[in-house]
Amino acid sequence: MGFSDLFSLEGKKIAFSGATGVLGKTMALHLAGAGAEILILGRTPEKVEELVREIHAMGGKSTGYSADVTDEVSLQKVAQLIESQHGSIDVLINSAGGNMPGAVVRPDQNFLDLDTDSLRKVMDLNYLGTVLPIKALLPLMLKQGKGNILNISSMAATRPMTRVMGYASAKAAIDNLTKWLSVELAQKHGPEFRVNAIAPGFFLTEQNRTLLTEADGSLTQRGNQIITHTPMNRFGKPEDLLGALQWLCSDASAFVTGTIVAVDGGFSAYSGV
Repeated sequence: MGFSDLFSLEGKKIAFSGATGVLGKTMALHLAGAGAEILILGRTPEKVEELVREIHAMGGKSTGYSADVTDEVSLQKVAQLIESQHGSIDVLINSAGGNMPGAVVRPDQNFLDLDTDSLRKVMDLNYLGTVLPIKALLPLMLKQGKGNILNISSMAATRPMTRVMGYASAKAAIDNLTKWLSVELAQKHGPEFRVNAIAPGFFLTEQNRTLLTEADGSLTQRGNQIITHTPMNRFGKPEDLLGALQWLCSDASAFVTGTIVAVDGGFSAYSGV
């Protein structure tokens, strides 16, 4: 197998939730450009259609599906539709997730201010929003005897950070799920089933821009704390995820499972001293 074949994604069918977000979109466009067929699962039909059009405009293959990753019935319908149209899938990327203000404990608050309903929603979106798509779409991998699942974790999973309690707990559960499921699938369904995760460090997205930078582009106090704890001394750019993504989606990582790959500029390696 040649070098380019090793990392090839040509013809792979990749189901992708959360693909319309900043990081997800960059990833989806890259995968489509590498020859994969992208099946986009999203809650907002307009955003899904827009991304499908963008992929088609660059000559790629893509189909959009309307699905709520926290709703099992909605996912089952999409799974049936994908099966009737595509037969099976090769890769599932679980990128749907996010945070809510009520599940955050700000500096002027304490733990007792935590909003239980918001916490539950954040756990549902990030954790069940990964578990349920796997449950719905795994049968489309089982029928061909192989499959590859890629979850999106976070630095917050292993390095608890101030404020983001709910999100961090949910991402810690994603790390545990990734490892547990890698063993479960390999032992019960064979060595051609893999489960891994990418754990991004701090990327400047619309969601966290106001938290990390001031209106004039200078760093907030929190942004400064992050940069001083990142040996590479910068935030991540969406493109920084693409190498790890290509490797984990391709056969180049055929013996890699149960692994959480940090793409964080050294943040997780640095103690601050």
